[in-house]
Amino acid sequence: MYRFNYHKASSVAEAAQLRSGADDGVFLAGGMTLIPTMKQRLAAPTDVVDLAGIEGLNGITVGDTVTIGAMTPHADVAASAAVRGAIPALADLAGRIGDAHVRNRGTIGGSIANSDPAADYPAAVVALNATVHTDRRDIAGEDFFQDLFETALEPGEIVTSVEFPIPARAAYAKFPNPASRYAIVGVMVAELDGAVRVGVTGAGPCAFRSAELEAALGGGLSVAALDGVSVPDGNLNSDMHASAAYRAHLVAVMARRAVGALVG
Repeated sequence: MYRFNYHKASSVAEAAQLRSGADDGVFLAGGMTLIPTMKQRLAAPTDVVDLAGIEGLNGITVGDTVTIGAMTPHADVAASAAVRGAIPALADLAGRIGDAHVRNRGTIGGSIANSDPAADYPAAVVALNATVHTDRRDIAGEDFFQDLFETALEPGEIVTSVEFPIPARAAYAKFPNPASRYAIVGVMVAELDGAVRVGVTGAGPCAFRSAELEAALGGGLSVAALDGVSVPDGNLNSDMHASAAYRAHLVAVMARRAVGALVG
């Protein structure tokens, strides 16, 4: 790990100011991606701005929607009775992220801001039509993830919370990497405002909606509706864990499992 300057911000405004004044500053949330990257000397920021001390970035509010502060750990979401009552699939997703260490240190804001293709939360952000709130604006969930490790965030922009509409029903199914427990493929199926939305993570460079699966399920949620439906693999990831063709196959399988969980 290279030498760097460490700052612990007490407010969002201070964090933004500290980063803007650095030669190459980065924000630290849970550190589940940043710290290993720095240890391997794949990243060498001059300044690290820790967001953990900022009041108001941690917490869960449930009303007409579910709003989760950016610094809220995955374990808190998984354990929240309020989240489980409003969106059980979201609590279930959070409870299956990585291992206990990752769930207690990793945060929803850090997870989505990094746009790791194997992260679980992006599937929910896309499928549930979430809104990502930042210190500057609101960003529609389906516009947020743009490419591998790329989001709609501008330089220095800070995620402050993620707001999820409450669906009529939703379910998440994933095929985890047996070592890391991150998603080789994860699929969330949600019925929201009378329409079916399908969010996919792990399969492509970033989370996306599956038009093929949504079209098949548009006439009603049933496992049989997915018979014979395939997902194109032209833009999917291919690596040592799974080929693009296998990931395309897994997307359809995980969708069937998610729908099966919804309809019993």
